[in-house]
Amino acid sequence: MTDDRNRLSDRVSRRKFIATTGAVGAAGLAGCSGQSDSGGDGGSGGDSGGADTESSGGESMEGETASSSSSSSTSLLTAEGSSTVYPISNKGSSYWNSNAPPSDGEYWGSNSESTVPGWDEIQTDMLIADYYAQQFGFEPTEQRSSPPFPTTVGLSHSGTGCEAVVDGLVDIGNSSGPITAELDWSEEKRDSTVVDHVVGRDGQPVVVSSDVIEAGVSQLTGEQVRQIYQGEVSNWSELEGIDYDKEIYVIARAEGSGTDTSFRLNMLGDADAPMEVDTRQGQNQQVAQLVSQNEGAIAYMALAFTSETVVPIGIDFDGTLYEPDRDAENTIFDSDYPLNRDLHMYTLIEDSNPNGGGTDAREAAFLNMFLGTFGQTVFVEQNNYIPLPTSDIESERQKLEPLMA
Repeated sequence: MTDDRNRLSDRVSRRKFIATTGAVGAAGLAGCSGQSDSGGDGGSGGDSGGADTESSGGESMEGETASSSSSSSTSLLTAEGSSTVYPISNKGSSYWNSNAPPSDGEYWGSNSESTVPGWDEIQTDMLIADYYAQQFGFEPTEQRSSPPFPTTVGLSHSGTGCEAVVDGLVDIGNSSGPITAELDWSEEKRDSTVVDHVVGRDGQPVVVSSDVIEAGVSQLTGEQVRQIYQGEVSNWSELEGIDYDKEIYVIARAEGSGTDTSFRLNMLGDADAPMEVDTRQGQNQQVAQLVSQNEGAIAYMALAFTSETVVPIGIDFDGTLYEPDRDAENTIFDSDYPLNRDLHMYTLIEDSNPNGGGTDAREAAFLNMFLGTFGQTVFVEQNNYIPLPTSDIESERQKLEPLMA
């Protein structure tokens, strides 16, 4: 572990350089890619972060930098990666940059007592970013739209996010697949290089176009899905019990995306399992658009991007039917659904962290916002993802505790 961390120390200076000179590029990416279905928050996190980029970058050149372990660092916090994690991360960035007061129902929710669930149930009149940042040693600004430090989120895919955080290009790498599969790492290399912060779960659905639903296809077996994606059938009518004479338009995510990695692992049994598809798309937004525009379509994607024209179907795994209904006996929102997966935010382990961890104070403050009733409700559940159970939230919080002020 020591050797790996020493090798990583060479990346620190590069990360400092990126924080001061590359922040404009990161903010631009987030602003141009706000296409998520997260209630209009798609670009606001990047826009707000970008507005403060020059000033925070300039301060970093003479004082603290993005990779500094000091809790006083107020430089831009950058994240990039998975389009699945993007609705969670970017909505969080939007709220953080707003630094709204608890009386603002749009951000904090309707709460007459201004109770903000965090590490404890604490009553506060602090602004949102001020509240979470002060727990990690930051001075509150007490100014709306002026958080203790700005944040921005870029949109790409999991493999890119994992590479970016490891190369020191961003502070947080978002991924919907495990970094071990994305970068072909061992668990030992993972544990000596990054810290894995799980912020929620996705009951990765299989979706079909509305004409397939209208033809009576509301569920498939896991074996039928495998047959479709490995090219053993090409028409819906070739599947047992389906009377719909229509060519199957098979849509997949791009290789290197966490959604593709997770699908192959969980559905086909191997991250490198062969597939025969008609098209691959880099982002969930693009997959959703293709499904809605093409007849006979099938795809796998993140829950946040389903809609009336991109409809999740039930999947029967070995006699157990998992339905796209939260109230069903067995549902794709259950933790035992075979395609259920963790949603990750990775931070880099650095020798410069005096607490011996891999997360600096800015990263910890931002991540902490997702790990409570408020964060799990607003950023995870409201994006149609699955909140973490209490035991998992406690485990994730323990990774941040050493950095609390």
